Order: sequence, then C-alpha cells, then structure tokens
Amino acid sequence: MRAVFFFFAAFFIAEVHAAAGLRVPGGFQIDTIASVPGARELAVLPNGDLITGTRSSDVYIVPDVEGTPGEPTVFAHIDDDLAAGVAYAAERREVFIGSEHHVWVIPYRTGDRRASAIHKIADVRTGPPAPGTDGDIHTTTSVAYSNGFVYISAGSSCNARMEDGKPCVEGDSTRAAISVVKPDGSGFRQRARRIRNGIALAVNPQTGAVWVGDAGQDDLPFGHPYEFLDDLSSHAGVADYGWPECEENRHVYVRGANCSITVEPLVELPAYSTIVGAAFYPAAHNGRYAFPPSYRGGLFVAAHGSWHRGNGGCNAEPPRVVFVAMHGDRPARSVEWQNPAAQWTDFVTGFQSACLSRTGRPTGLAVGPQGSLFIGDDDAGVTYRVRPKRG
Repeated sequence: MRAVFFFFAAFFIAEVHAAAGLRVPGGFQIDTIASVPGARELAVLPNGDLITGTRSSDVYIVPDVEGTPGEPTVFAHIDDDLAAGVAYAAERREVFIGSEHHVWVIPYRTGDRRASAIHKIADVRTGPPAPGTDGDIHTTTSVAYSNGFVYISAGSSCNARMEDGKPCVEGDSTRAAISVVKPDGSGFRQRARRIRNGIALAVNPQTGAVWVGDAGQDDLPFGHPYEFLDDLSSHAGVADYGWPECEENRHVYVRGANCSITVEPLVELPAYSTIVGAAFYPAAHNGRYAFPPSYRGGLFVAAHGSWHRGNGGCNAEPPRVVFVAMHGDRPARSVEWQNPAAQWTDFVTGFQSACLSRTGRPTGLAVGPQGSLFIGDDDAGVTYRVRPKRG
C-alpha cells in the first residue's frame, strides 16, 4: 500500500498540462503547472519556487516551477483576509504579503516551504470608507519592494461618485493611494494619491523604478477612461493621478476640476481592461528559457477583462496578457490618446472563447530565474507557465 501511495504522489507532483484553448505567439508554449484556488499576485524565489497570493487568508508555495513543479502547499496563513499581494526582496531575503488591512514580512531561507515567522509591519484601510460611498469598495492590497522601501497599493472605497452625485473624496489617506514604508515598519507615508485601484505594481530590475497599473472608474462615456501604467518613481513627492475628476491626458471629467498638475501616464490600455498584474522581463536575462531579445526589457501586463457590455452585449474587453516594448523606463512607442491599442501587442489570448464565455482571467505575473513567465488565474484557480519551445 505504501508503494502505491508514493507512486500516485509522484505522478501528481510531476503533472504539467497544456493550457487548452489559450494562444501564445509562435515559438512559445503555455502549460498549466499548478492548481491554486483564487491565485492572484506572484513572486518567484531564487531557487525556482513560486509564492502565490490568493483571495483567501492563505499564501501558497509551488516548488520548482522552472523544472518539474511540485504540489502547491500553504506557505503562510495570514491573520486577515485576502492575502493577495506578494513580493520578494532578494537583498533582504524577505517575503512581503499584502492583505486587506495589513502588510506582513516573512524571513526567508532558501528552500523554506513554510513561513518560520510572520510579522505585521503596516496597516492600511485604517479609516472608514468615504461617507456616502456608492458601495464599490476595493479590498485587496498589492506590494512591491525596491531601493529599501515596501510599496503598498490600496484601492478606493467608491467608484467615482457619492450618493448625492458629488465626486468621491477619501477621508482615509491609505485608500485610493500608494504608500511606502521601510521594511521594519517605520516611515510610513503616502507616495501617490487619487489613483482608483493601482493593483499592478512592477519593479524594473534594470533601474529599480516602480511602475503602477490602474483599473479605471466606471460610468463615464463608453470607452473611457483609458486604463494606464506609469513610472511612479519618475515623480517627486506625492504623485497625483487625479481620480475621479481627471483621467487620461489630464482630461477634465468633473466640471471645474483643475487637472493641470495631475500625472499624464506613459502607457494606455483600453477602458475596462482591468489591469491586475505586471512584470518587467529582465533586459539581460540569459537563463535556459530566456525569451527572444525582442521581449527583453519589456513589460508584460495582465488584463483581467471587463464586465461592461458593448458590441451587441458582449464583454467590452476580454481577459488577456499583453506585451509593451520598452526602452528602459519609457515605452518604445509614445501614447496616442486617440488609440489606446497603439503601445501593446497580445501575448496570451483565448481566455474568452465567445461573447460571454470565459475559461479564466489572468492576474499576477512573474519571471523565473531560468526565464519562464508565470501567470496566475483567479477564475480558473490555476497557474500557467510560458516559455520558448525547445527545438
């Protein structure tokens, strides 16, 4: 009986499936490598294990994702809900977790499969939702680490308007904002304000710059506002992204608003894309599964897709992963404000097989030490691996 158990355990751990129905560019392959319920943001550890945040209180680890992936197990159970945000700080050997109300740090030793300790370093959503909110309250927290600081993104507690029709104004400075804190929990301060839901945080390994991707507001004229990614590090002080009065190229959406000093983002995607994850592909990557040179230094973006209806009742924007060519921290092609599809190309498609039929929705993205791209999917509850085909 014992021999039979080990046979089936080994078979399960070694199992990798082709991701049926999903499409990638020629020369690549995409496989499903793990089942993780509610998979959200991802962080690959130097030894090739994958940390996965989720929509629950559990953070998972998937061993050896660049080789033969092992069975996902719980790496940490957080004393809060929605442990969706994860980041790894290589220089400190620490894993950071963002949950609904807190940010946590976990010391990491190579090969750890279970957190040895969990320490709370910061609180978010410390105040109540905006008074008179329309009820569109964002609850996940994303984290990133760069240049000695932990970046923390928490979305707004309303879509754009109060019950009386006036623009939403947050009383809690941690909402609709990006904050920073030192890894020991000191020096908490706001770094960006009036950003509706900056779920996607990505660090450019070439420069250390922190980029943010925002999921835009609803109920504007159909097709607006365009959703964006921007180099937060390029702005001094507290960057003002203008929500909900100002969007896009400082366009005024609330009469009387002053949009002259708000940020004009560097990269635009169509409205309702719902940017959830982003990751830079290292410019000098030379691992076994390194992508072709045309992808190196570029930015991959996970669009969760839309619930908005257009085109005869179909979803306005399908889930997909797109690629933005970059030159350092500037897009290879500048924004065209009349064409939000000008700066990117599709990379993974096929999540939406018909007008209202979906098989998954991509979330977190991460690049492994050997060059594979990993993609979370909270709808299908799986993790994908994309790498060049080996001839």
